[in-house]
Amino acid sequence: MGKFSITSETAFAHPAEAIFDFVTDPSNWGKTYKGSGGMHSKQAQALTLPLKFGDEWTERVELPQNTYLSTWRLITVDRPRKFVFQQHNNIGQREDDSGGSPGFTTISYTFEPDVGQGVTLFTRNLTCELPKGVGIPDDLLTVCCRPDGIDRYHSSVEKELDRNFGSGEKERKGDGVDLSL
Repeated sequence: MGKFSITSETAFAHPAEAIFDFVTDPSNWGKTYKGSGGMHSKQAQALTLPLKFGDEWTERVELPQNTYLSTWRLITVDRPRKFVFQQHNNIGQREDDSGGSPGFTTISYTFEPDVGQGVTLFTRNLTCELPKGVGIPDDLLTVCCRPDGIDRYHSSVEKELDRNFGSGEKERKGDGVDLSL
């Protein structure tokens, strides 16, 4: 079995509940993660929030040369501490249900509240497990494995949180809280 994993963490000056509620809503993914086309149109209307253990949804992954569908199943939910979902269709499956590779993609979000006054540490981990000798398309691999991509995602999440709940800038600059994790 081949395996790769990428993790990034960021400290946000927002409560864990606010971050959790925003990032665990798949309809927000297209706003914050480059390559995510958000929810597949067939399911966008039917998804009920908050998501519950066992819920499934399909995300469109829109890259310059290919569009893939990732069907996710929620396997852990503990608001506001942990949210884990796993792809259960083929990795790199196309819109017409062709292609893709067997294996597992698991994404986990963890939230550690109060690492400083009003500061929450948000960690995102993506892990792919593939049978020996099996690969995934290069464009999809590039989107999955770029640390700067996750960092841009975290930056976009912060901008959306600031827009929705007010800027945490005052908290980040004051009280001697070190956010340089």
